[in-house]
Amino acid sequence: MKKILFAFLVLLPSFYARSQKAQDSIAIKNLLEKEAVTWRAGDVKAHADCWHIQPYSRILVSTADGNCYDVSPENVINPPAGTMGKGGYAVLSNYTFSIQKKHAWVSHDELSVAADGGKTYSYEIRLLEKIKGQWKLVGQSIHIYKPG
Repeated sequence: MKKILFAFLVLLPSFYARSQKAQDSIAIKNLLEKEAVTWRAGDVKAHADCWHIQPYSRILVSTADGNCYDVSPENVINPPAGTMGKGGYAVLSNYTFSIQKKHAWVSHDELSVAADGGKTYSYEIRLLEKIKGQWKLVGQSIHIYKPG
């Protein structure tokens, strides 16, 4: 009986850690989907709520034609007029997570479909931190490509 109790007590933290990481993965996916929807809907307040800008926050975008842009993180919480709210939708897939306590990175693929039907494909790496119990984006790297 003591051996069974000992094994249970040894394994319990492992089960809890896996359960917590699964919960965090779901919360992060929900945040990323909210961030995509609020950008396309033009909801500045809800979009800004997905982010927590830090002194080290960075947004890098590489385009399919070989250009690279270092976008100011300020642009995601106070976007220039006309940059958001253009409709369409995004499909995020192929998630890979690394979650370590209050820090995480996630890579995923994104298909963005504009209101006119135009498609943009990207590989994205997102950096997150848990702030006051909520996951927030603190940085990202977007790599746009042409399929095929």
